[in-house]
Amino acid sequence: MSDKLRAFSGQIVAVLIALAMGAVIIMLIDESPIKVFMTLMRGAFGDQAKIAGTLLQTTPILICGIAACIGLRGGMFNVGIEGQLFLGGFAAAWVGFAMPLPAGLHVVVAMAVAVIAGAAWVSIPAFFRVRYGTNEVVSTILSNYVAVLLTSYLTIFLFKRPGGWSETPPILATAYLPELFAFSRLNWGLIIGLVLALFVAWFFRHTAKGYSISMVGSAPKFAEYGGIDVKRQGFLVLLASGAVGGLAGGIETLGVHHRFMEGFAPGFGFDGLIAALLANGSPIGTIVTALFFGALRNGSLLLETDTNASREIITVIQALIILSVSAQVLMKRRGDSTAGERRWKF
Repeated sequence: MSDKLRAFSGQIVAVLIALAMGAVIIMLIDESPIKVFMTLMRGAFGDQAKIAGTLLQTTPILICGIAACIGLRGGMFNVGIEGQLFLGGFAAAWVGFAMPLPAGLHVVVAMAVAVIAGAAWVSIPAFFRVRYGTNEVVSTILSNYVAVLLTSYLTIFLFKRPGGWSETPPILATAYLPELFAFSRLNWGLIIGLVLALFVAWFFRHTAKGYSISMVGSAPKFAEYGGIDVKRQGFLVLLASGAVGGLAGGIETLGVHHRFMEGFAPGFGFDGLIAALLANGSPIGTIVTALFFGALRNGSLLLETDTNASREIITVIQALIILSVSAQVLMKRRGDSTAGERRWKF
């Protein structure tokens, strides 16, 4: 069995174990697991509106997952995608309501600023990672809280629209990301995410630069002996990962909410990271895993009306998936004689 097939089968087993444990928890609350899972399926794929809703939930998870894949391939664990998403979303909203521009150009400029904001935000932990060797997992996790609170402060105290909720003024119509269907908010962000996934997969598989990034992630000592500037490569990988995270926030603002508000995209960054881990760092595989988590999110809307289960059971299932995948990774590292020579391998 090839390494890729073995890894794929291992991830499938991890998900099945998590679902089985979730079924036990559902039975403990005196509900039928089959009924709950069928309700999830109906809520996610019951009709065209529900399918569009699932794809709408999938879009930010997919783009955040691609951001995580870029970091993982380069040996960097960017856990700050949630914060980069918030900064990117706020930056896009600011361009959307404060900078009148022609239609078409307005969307491009707003998304470009979102990308720059995400990259700029991750540049701080990236600098400390390459300059002082600090662990990017810790620094990027901490940066999430700062990003969420910073955008909340800017929204409430500097850019809050008169009256109403804690949100900025709506963006101008010229900055709207076009919708795909009249009956749903599903927009061109999905197409952007799919194209980005295909491009990143092609980049890592068929370019010299992509190969060198993967080599740094899987065998940093070997890459350094081969003449690759490992520190510079790591810095650029984190910047690219943060830029894609910022893009995810920009798409949410321009295509879904048309403004920035507190908690406008809760948990998408973390779901994207889980999706990337479950796909073993594969951008193509992340399309499938992001769809899985998008279906869980959208399908859970029916749970509290059609069953005795709470929507929070989805959070429990996601946590169980994380535990199962983490256990699998740890067991694999224990049996890998080269595990001590590298940080991550995807």
